Amino acid sequence: MKRFIFTQQSGIHVIDLEKTESSLKAATEFVKEIAERGGNVIFLATKKQTAQIVKVQAQRVGAMYLTHRWLGGLLTNFDSVKKTIEKLPKLEEKLADKDSGLTKKEQLLLKRDIDKLVRFIGGIRDLQKLPDALFIVDSRKEDNAVREANKIGVPVIALVDTNADPTKIDIPIPANDDAIKSVSLLVSTIANAYEEGRGMAEKKASKEAEKTKEEVTAVTA
Repeated sequence: MKRFIFTQQSGIHVIDLEKTESSLKAATEFVKEIAERGGNVIFLATKKQTAQIVKVQAQRVGAMYLTHRWLGGLLTNFDSVKKTIEKLPKLEEKLADKDSGLTKKEQLLLKRDIDKLVRFIGGIRDLQKLPDALFIVDSRKEDNAVREANKIGVPVIALVDTNADPTKIDIPIPANDDAIKSVSLLVSTIANAYEEGRGMAEKKASKEAEKTKEEVTAVTA
């Protein structure tokens, strides 16, 4: 982390904010590019202090997220995890079916299973393939996720504190990951970039659809 440290005062490392700014710019451009081509970025934060921030921002822009715990094998054993993800809508459909013949006790047990799945995978329930990147708030705490991503080549963007190892991160953003206001600002900035990219993708798709419609009209006229 030496290259991200501005100075040291009374044994406390002070992060170089210019480095934070330049890293954040690189991260937002990367996230926007992924979203613009229809890719997915999973927002990850399981630390209590920051989990809600990430969940709210991800939901706001329609991004995928994990805030309860990292699912071991999500990247390295995706096919297996995907089967678990696919269970959720099937169970919800079964519970909603009035003709299912389930007893009240069976309905209660089924609802508990659904609630558990929602807690663990609700934020990635629409994930059909490996994500194009991970955005992690605390790279040290989420070391298992970083390790999996490094193993299979999924890019990692992460907030890295002075006690973290930035060499494992593709785009490290130096920041105090315990400073709630700073984390909130950084997460919302990344979320905004994702939203902007998605907006550009939708605009492009709309133009292409309109062009196709005009071409079909011209042919049939």
